[in-house]
Amino acid sequence: MTSIGVGMVGYAFMGRAHSQGWRSVGPFFRPPLTPVPAALAGRSAERTAAAARDLGWAAVETDWKELIHRDDVQLVDICTPGDSHAEIAVAALEAGKHVLCEKPLANTVAEAEAMVAAAERARARGVRSMVGFNYRRVPALTLARRLVEEGRLGTIRHVRAQYLQDWLSDPAAPMAWRLERERAGSGSLGDLGAHIIDAAQFVTGQTITGVSALTETFVRERPLADGTGTGEVTVDDAALFLARTSGGALASFEATRFAAGRKNALRLEVNGSDGSLAFDLEALNELWFHDHTEPSATSGFRRILVTEPDHPYAGAWWPPGHLLGYEHTFTHQLADLLTAIAEGTDPSPSFADGLRVQRVLDAVEASAGNEGHWTAVPDDGGGAGDQGVRPRNDTEGSA
Repeated sequence: MTSIGVGMVGYAFMGRAHSQGWRSVGPFFRPPLTPVPAALAGRSAERTAAAARDLGWAAVETDWKELIHRDDVQLVDICTPGDSHAEIAVAALEAGKHVLCEKPLANTVAEAEAMVAAAERARARGVRSMVGFNYRRVPALTLARRLVEEGRLGTIRHVRAQYLQDWLSDPAAPMAWRLERERAGSGSLGDLGAHIIDAAQFVTGQTITGVSALTETFVRERPLADGTGTGEVTVDDAALFLARTSGGALASFEATRFAAGRKNALRLEVNGSDGSLAFDLEALNELWFHDHTEPSATSGFRRILVTEPDHPYAGAWWPPGHLLGYEHTFTHQLADLLTAIAEGTDPSPSFADGLRVQRVLDAVEASAGNEGHWTAVPDDGGGAGDQGVRPRNDTEGSA
C-alpha cells in the first residue's frame, strides 16, 4: 500500500487545522504512505459540502457511520467535541480503520478506558490509533524532551506548567459548546489543562501520581448565541493544582481562559539538578536552556532558536532562522502517524497515553470537589507512555 484514504469527522477549528496538515504532510515530509483526503463528515449537508470544497476533501457524508464504512477510507480522523470521541473511535477501530482522535481522548475515564480496550483489540489486527496532542510536535518541546533524555538536566526537581488564555474574560461572551459539561466534559481543565499535563509528562518522561486542586467558574450564566436568553455554564473557567511526579518532582499547573491579555500562553519550565528548560508557546521557535554545570561566571539561561536542520522536524521546512508556526505541529503529527502505520509500529501518543491524562483530569476534579484534598492518580502500570516520537530532520523526509 502506497496511499491511504482519510475520512475526517468535523470541520470547524480543529478540522481546519487537521486539513492543513493533511495537505502539507506529503510535499514536505514524503511519508511512506500518501494521504488521500477521501471524505468529510458533518451534520449539515450544505455546510459540510462548503467545508469540503474549502479544505480539499473529495466527498461528503452527513452520517459518520457511513464515513467509517466507506471502502476508500482506511484512516478516520476525529475532530468533534469530546462527547462523541468514544463512540466514533470504537466503531472505527472495530471496522478495521486506523484512528487519529483529538485531545482530550474522551469526556470520562470510563469512555477513555473503553477506547483503550478497543485500541488494544484493533492493534492485534494491525490497526493503529493515536491521540492528537499536537504540542508534542513543537520542535522546541521535542528538543526539550531530547535534552532530558540525554541527562542534561540531571534529576528533575520542579515542573511548572501554565496555559493562559483570555477569550472568555468578557462576561458578555456568548455560550458555546465548550461551556457545557455534557459536550466538553470539563472547561479550561480539559481544554487547556490536558495539553500541559501531557506536555509535562512527555518532556520529563514522568507521570503525575497525585494532585491537590482548586477550580472556579467565574461567570455562571452567559447569553445564548441566538439572543433568546441565557444559558448556564456547567464547566470550570479556571483550574489550579499542585502535583507530584513518579520521579519525585514537585509540580504546579494552572489553566484558565480568564487571564486578560494572554492569548495562547502555554508555558513549561523544568528545573533539574544539572540544568533547567523554559518554553512559551507564544514564542514557539525558542527554547531557553540553562546548564548548571558550567562555571557561574558565564552560566545562565540561553536562547536556542529551534530552526536548525538537525533540530526536530525543522529540517523538512525552511533554512535556519525561518520560523515555524502552530499549524506545522499538525503536519509533524501526521508525518509520524503515517510512518508508524507504514512500518507496523505503534504511534505516539497512544490511547493509553490519553487515558493517563484523563486519569489526572479526573483526579483534579475529585480533589477540587473535596476542598483540595490530596488525591492519588491511579497507576495503570505504565510509565509516561510511549514517548518514542521520531522527529524528522534534514536527512529524513525533507523536500
